[in-house]
Amino acid sequence: ASGQFNLGKMYQSGRGIAQDNHEAVHWYRKSADQGYSMGQNNLAIMYQNGRGVPQDYAAALRWFRKAAEQGNPIARNNLGVMYLSGRGIAKDYGEAVRWFRKAAEQGNSMGQNNLGVMYRNGRGVPQDDAEALRWYQKAADQGNMFGQGNLGWMYENGRGVPQERPLALYWYNKAADQGHAPSKEAIQRL
Repeated sequence: ASGQFNLGKMYQSGRGIAQDNHEAVHWYRKSADQGYSMGQNNLAIMYQNGRGVPQDYAAALRWFRKAAEQGNPIARNNLGVMYLSGRGIAKDYGEAVRWFRKAAEQGNSMGQNNLGVMYRNGRGVPQDDAEALRWYQKAADQGNMFGQGNLGWMYENGRGVPQERPLALYWYNKAADQGHAPSKEAIQRL
């Protein structure tokens, strides 16, 4: 199953082979049907984005859920995003938080960042700047540019921490170095 998944990735990226999303879907599906969670996750992404298959949020949701229920942290975060956006399912901030937390607790930096966003905005959980800061810090420490940019924002605005321009710039610069556009704009502003 992992070999089929890797072949799907090669077709999707065009590394060492002509790029072909239909072939990528074919190999991801073979991998997914054997229960390989990364194959299920990537097949879901293909459905979500309409690459190699017609865009189908319900199918994406189904495959993300299969992978998430196996404990795949990337799929758990992606399932949270589906609940947050209301694509293929009714918007449900509580379910989004539940899946972001599962991903975050497994060390997934996107899950950590997204959980921070939920706490900062009080979606699905009580608004809590200290909790937002804690999760952003975990994501930022792993090099996640979104977590770094959000941490910069917290320091710039004095949310959960004293307002500290040097620390805001430090985190914005780390994120900007990875191409995070909002951080680049923030640096210009500061």
